[in-house]
Amino acid sequence: QVQVRESGGGQVQPGGSLRLSCSASGDISSIKAMGWYRQAPGKPREFVAGMTIAGGTNYLDSVKGRFTISRDNAENTVLLQMNSLKPEDTAVYYCNMDTSGRGFHFGTWGQGTQVTVSS
Repeated sequence: QVQVRESGGGQVQPGGSLRLSCSASGDISSIKAMGWYRQAPGKPREFVAGMTIAGGTNYLDSVKGRFTISRDNAENTVLLQMNSLKPEDTAVYYCNMDTSGRGFHFGTWGQGTQVTVSS
């Protein structure tokens, strides 16, 4: 099993930056892909960014060019660098680890971290 914990959320003004971190522990070798999702009030949870164990990445169209997903293998950590933040990026951000290869919906979720973009 894998345990997941996010950190790095907070409040920032429009145009600002934040970096989210997701640390994994447990059976790290079972991880097939890593992802970030977000959920704004009254809206369904949506995919933001993902990275396969091979390094391939994909992003939600609205964050392309502003957000970057990366990993630190030495620290068993997945990062989400968020630049040029907009009020519509406000949400609880969740990390997910796919350990089965069947997709993030079957993966392990973290507890979430709040990101608020407001002046």
